[in-house]
Amino acid sequence: MAHPKRKISKSRRDKRRTHYKIDEPTLSTCAQTGEVKRSHRATLVVEDGKKVYYYNGRKFD
Repeated sequence: MAHPKRKISKSRRDKRRTHYKIDEPTLSTCAQTGEVKRSHRATLVVEDGKKVYYYNGRKFD
């Protein structure tokens, strides 16, 4: 198994890791409820005591 010939300093290691960032999630507004939600997620709505999901303008029971 390969191993380093010299110790890598903390600053050199951290410079390499600066690009490993978490991006902000993409948010959109639901057309039915006006709720801000993450993209590609269903929106839960309670209608007449029943749970109903909306996704891409369609209703799912």
